[in-house]
Amino acid sequence: MWLKSASAPTLTDIEITPSGLGLHVPKLDADLYLPALLEGVFGSRQWMAGLMGQTGGAMRTPAKAAASRENGKLGGRPRKAIAA
Repeated sequence: MWLKSASAPTLTDIEITPSGLGLHVPKLDADLYLPALLEGVFGSRQWMAGLMGQTGGAMRTPAKAAASRENGKLGGRPRKAIAA
């Protein structure tokens, strides 16, 4: 997870490789091959969606707290309606 933990100033210095198919981060001595990145080698679409869901689900907002309190008054989370 070297890229995830890198600071913003470190990531501002990025070079395009001579072939045009890669990115080089000199301060990290790291290379990314763009076709592999686009093909999902570094994480599939489902994996990325899972990460985004974890981040969004972990957020605490007044709206989420209020909704949780309302659901608690009604006996918990409402059941999903079954379409006939």
